[in-house]
This record gives sequence, C-alpha cells and structure tokens, in this order.
Amino acid sequence: MTSETPLAIPSNSIANAQPAGYWLVVWRRFKRHRVAYVGFFFFLTLLLGVIVGPYLVSFELDQISLSERMQMPSARHWLGTDELGRDTWVRIMHGGRVSLTVGLAVALSTVLIGGLVGILAGYVGGALDNALMRLVDTIYTIPRIVLLLVLSKLAGPGLLNIIIILVALEWTNAARLARSAVLSFREQEFVLAAQCLGASRWRVMLRHLLPNALGPLIVSATLDAGAAIRAETTLSFLGLGIQPPTPSWGNLLTNAATNIFIAPLQVFLPGLFIFFALMSFNLLGDALRDALDPKTMDQ
Repeated sequence: MTSETPLAIPSNSIANAQPAGYWLVVWRRFKRHRVAYVGFFFFLTLLLGVIVGPYLVSFELDQISLSERMQMPSARHWLGTDELGRDTWVRIMHGGRVSLTVGLAVALSTVLIGGLVGILAGYVGGALDNALMRLVDTIYTIPRIVLLLVLSKLAGPGLLNIIIILVALEWTNAARLARSAVLSFREQEFVLAAQCLGASRWRVMLRHLLPNALGPLIVSATLDAGAAIRAETTLSFLGLGIQPPTPSWGNLLTNAATNIFIAPLQVFLPGLFIFFALMSFNLLGDALRDALDPKTMDQ
C-alpha cells in the first residue's frame, strides 16, 4: 500500500463535507445567542431607517425655515429642528447613510485586502511573510489617532478619502487573523491532498484556506465597521471628515455643540444613533465570535 491513496480520499470529504457541517453548527449556535437578536434588530432598524426614513416626511435635506428654529419634537417635526429650522429627522437619516456607508465599506474592504494579505503571507511564508508582517508591525507602532489625523489632513475631507484612510489603517487586523488561521491549517491533510493533486497555490489559498479563515474574518468585519463609524464621527466632529452641507452623524454633533445649552436634544440625538450603531456591530461581533469559537463548538 502507498500513502497517496488514503491521503487523496479523505481530502474530498474534508474539503466538501466538513465546511457544510461546520457552518450549520455555527448557524445553530448563532440563532440561540440572544445577544445576536438584539444586535441584528438594532442594525436592521438603523439600516431600514436610513434607507426609507427621509421619505417618510415631506421635508427636504436642507429645507430652511427660520420661523421653526430649535423646535422640540412634534407631530410635524418628529425629532425637532436645528438652528436653521431644518428637520432633524431627515438630517439624521441622511447622516446615517454616510456613516453606515463608511462603516460597511471599510469592513468589507479590510476583510478583502487584509484577508488576502494574511492568507498569502501565511501560506507562502519565508521572506514574503516576514516583509508583510513587519509592515503590519510598523503600522501598529504608530499611534492610531495621530496617524489618522495626519492622513486626514494631508488627503483632505471627503467620503472617499475617509474610506481609503480607514482601510489603510484597519486592514492589518484582518491580515493577522487570516495569517494565524492559515498557519493552523497549512499542514493539515486536505491542504496536502490538494497539493498532491496538482492544485496551484492560488487554488489552495482561495478554495481551501480562505473558507477556513472566514470565521475570524467575519468577526473582524463587524468590529472594523464599528471602529470605522467611530473614527469617521471623530474626524467629522473635528472638521477633518465629512464636510457640510453633506450631513454625517459626526458633523451633526459639531453643529449642535454650539447650541448645547439652548437645544441639548440636538446633541443627544446624533449621539444616540451613533451609540445604537456601535452597539449593534459590537453585539453581532460578540455573538459571531461565540458561535465561531471551536472551543465551545457543539459536538
């Protein structure tokens, strides 16, 4: 008997049958996690709100009415009005579109870029692995807030610039997680079987290693989304992010801060939506982390 036969036969069952059972167990565990329902409810509510919310009222984004300045919530203006009489509900919903776009775009981009870099570094190894990991370490050594402020000042304000800067800073987390996952799977039988059958490096990485690294990458994406919203809010509040007249939750806080003693509700409301957004992503991340944890996986 040779060793090639028993090596090739289990590879198909491992590569095809095991992932399906794994993700089924993950889904069952995720559904039983009460925190997941809370996080998903808030996320879905915010997402639906920013999409359809502005169309539920008859006010335009920059519709000024000086006779209705600083009004409290009413049947006409659900969340009141700002210093120019603009409808707060409409502006918060439009601002949510910008902030959530930043969060989701950064999360998807960091998982894509960081995941591919981590898988490439972990599988190829050697000088490439050392070079990529030293780059990751270099980015980590620089204080994040300082680098964020400097890059934002150099690139200038704007939605696309903010997304690019945040992706450039956040992809390192996904790269580390992907590399760690690849190192734990690189020498297992299904990878060796694929190599014996003549699979190319890219096929092994994308077809066999990437699915096994998706768990930690998904968790990383939820946390990166919340971190991106928090960073965008900070930059916009400091005047380095999204600029008026385009609203975002950050610059809405900036505008309202000047009237905090006259209309404190105008400061509280954007902050409340930021809180719900960050909480939803963190709760989803916690639920996914528990569902994907192999140490507590159902047998």
